[in-house]
Amino acid sequence: IIKHMMAFIEQEANEKVEEIEAKAEEEFNIEKGRLVQTHRLKIMEYYEKKEKQIEQHKKIQMSNLMNQARLKVLKARDDMIADLLKEARQRLAEIAKDPARYSTLLEGLVLQGFYRLLEPKVTIRCRQQDVEIVQAAVTKNIPIYKDAVKSNIEVRIDMERFLPSDICGGVEVYNDNGKIKVSNTLESRLELLAQQMMPEIRMNLFGANPNRKFMD
Repeated sequence: IIKHMMAFIEQEANEKVEEIEAKAEEEFNIEKGRLVQTHRLKIMEYYEKKEKQIEQHKKIQMSNLMNQARLKVLKARDDMIADLLKEARQRLAEIAKDPARYSTLLEGLVLQGFYRLLEPKVTIRCRQQDVEIVQAAVTKNIPIYKDAVKSNIEVRIDMERFLPSDICGGVEVYNDNGKIKVSNTLESRLELLAQQMMPEIRMNLFGANPNRKFMD
């Protein structure tokens, strides 16, 4: 009987141990699954975040590259226009070396200065080497001006302050007190013409700007 009881108790103990072990293993597997799932989600979140960061970095890099390319294009265009203006200035300098063409040009610039000021007394500044040719232009234009506006004009060439000798040529015309100036140097005329024609120049060189809604 004692042996039978001992066997029963041992069997019951073994069953209890097996039950505890099974429950412990089940709980372990559940916890392991939970931990694996948690880590899997964390890993997925980490890589999703990394992927978004890489995508954002690529967008920023692409935007920077496009901006750099755009700036290079704009600089190349500006350099081309600067070269054109430089070439035009060199051609103007050649005109000043041709006495016949330059004297005709100066006559027009001097007369235009008279008309723009419409003053009874004016002072002309020119390059020192142009004094003689400017004097001839003044002498020729005074009667033309008088006949056109029915008014007298007294003209003085400034023999103390000359325009720089390294400019292409032309004149500056001042009113009597020197507060109003008409700049008719060849450089100033070229600059004014370039500003007025810049949209047309850009159109001819580079085509229409798709971002521009209005044409001046």
